[in-house]
Amino acid sequence: MKTATHRLPGLVLTDHVFQVPLDHARPHGDRLEVFARQVVAPGREDAALPWLLFLQGGPGFPAPRPTGRSGWLKRALAEYRVLLLDQRGTGRSAPVTPQTLAGRRDAPAMADYLRHFRADAIVRDAELIRRELAGADAQWSVLGQSFGGFCAAHYLSAAPEALREVIFTGGLPPLERSPDEVYRATYRRVLEKNRLYYERYPDDVERAVTVADHLARHDVHLPTGDRLSPRRFQQLGIKLGMSDGFEAVHYLLEEAFVAGAGGPEIGYGFLRGLENVQSFDTNPMYAVLHEAIYCQGQASRWAAERVRGEFPEFEPEPGRPLRFTGEMVYPWMFDEFRHLRPLKEAAEILAADEGWPRLYDPETLRANAVPCVAAVYHGDMYVELEFSEETARQIRGLRLWVTGEHEHNALRAEGETVLGRLLAMLRGEA
Repeated sequence: MKTATHRLPGLVLTDHVFQVPLDHARPHGDRLEVFARQVVAPGREDAALPWLLFLQGGPGFPAPRPTGRSGWLKRALAEYRVLLLDQRGTGRSAPVTPQTLAGRRDAPAMADYLRHFRADAIVRDAELIRRELAGADAQWSVLGQSFGGFCAAHYLSAAPEALREVIFTGGLPPLERSPDEVYRATYRRVLEKNRLYYERYPDDVERAVTVADHLARHDVHLPTGDRLSPRRFQQLGIKLGMSDGFEAVHYLLEEAFVAGAGGPEIGYGFLRGLENVQSFDTNPMYAVLHEAIYCQGQASRWAAERVRGEFPEFEPEPGRPLRFTGEMVYPWMFDEFRHLRPLKEAAEILAADEGWPRLYDPETLRANAVPCVAAVYHGDMYVELEFSEETARQIRGLRLWVTGEHEHNALRAEGETVLGRLLAMLRGEA
């Protein structure tokens, strides 16, 4: 384990690097380097503080890079030593990109490698790190946001003895729902977000249709060189489930066109802004493994693509508003996002894989003795409320906070308040 320490105003940051097996079932096989950053308040470096492991949303995104003592981190540092884990395949932890995968001999080898990057492997990594940092018999607390909560639920199933307490924010996973059921519910939520969006910004009904029509008739390219198709434009809707998402989409749309030499054309600022919203190619694991997070002994077979056929409202048609899509991954993306093209065959193999292990043990969860609290949100566009409540009933002793005050990104947007409320619930103070 290598370490390096840096100081910011209000923070002491210590880098840790660990060696873990690629396949935990073969501990003496290939190894990965996994990175985590310890964060503590100045003057408390040597204090006997409990550990709080933070598991980031995703899949395929690294832990936050702290720039100051604010938000949920500020509240956490009042009583914890925080560990920000770059989950395997992200950030500084053996990042998965077409560049890093280029040495794999073919698509099957690439797929075999990527099978080891789900929640079960992330939790096995965390267990090795816990024993090394805190001690074999020590427990730590876990805070899981979105997909990080999916990882935390697996942790409760696989190694509850390691956990002091678990905090979920927007991340109670469906325990036994199929990918089709998940996307069927998600499409309904996305349609409702579209309705609310156009209710707030009625002028954008015409703007969105005009942009989609222009893209259908013209060959428009993004700064990366990718063609911007109408269906890729629809993916701008991935922002609609965030607290600032309506405004992010609206401010892009209202400046979509500029006066070019030959008449109105899509402006560079709009193209760059849309590209910045879509992180499927900068974080390719998000595209390759997104559906796999719902698979247990079954194949996804491109569930979002298949289920979309049940919702013809998303097909652009003259005379009706354009409906944006949400956090769905489609097979055509591995053609239209040039940075994803090298992963296309591997993604097809993984989409057809029926051998994904189970992630959750309902029997263990029903017997749970680890204190748990969860925040779930009315209208959450990414994690279905009904399924979250269903899961909450399966985890013995879990205290649930269902709120309409916040959106899915509440931990980022209003983290000090949200974490404060959840900690008060854990302590019996709320």
